[in-house]
Amino acid sequence: MTTASGLMEIAIAITFAALALGQILCMARLAIGPTSGDRVLALDTMVINSLGLIVVLGIRQGVQIYFEVTLLVAMLGFVSTVALARFILRGDIIE
Repeated sequence: MTTASGLMEIAIAITFAALALGQILCMARLAIGPTSGDRVLALDTMVINSLGLIVVLGIRQGVQIYFEVTLLVAMLGFVSTVALARFILRGDIIE
């Protein structure tokens, strides 16, 4: 294993750990958040953390399909966040 390859593996491991910790903390905020705004923000942050985890997994395995999956998850995350925020504000999603 070369030095650059070893450093890349260490960086990927640290990134996985940081994103996993962020995901766990967002799950805690989602469960105990005192307001619905906190819960929506935690859910949106969980989507961002999952995007990061998918991208790092794609880099680690060297498979490009993960990047296309990331685009799909990002679109679904955006739509679900907007729909949930609209439901909280207005009580309905579609007028």
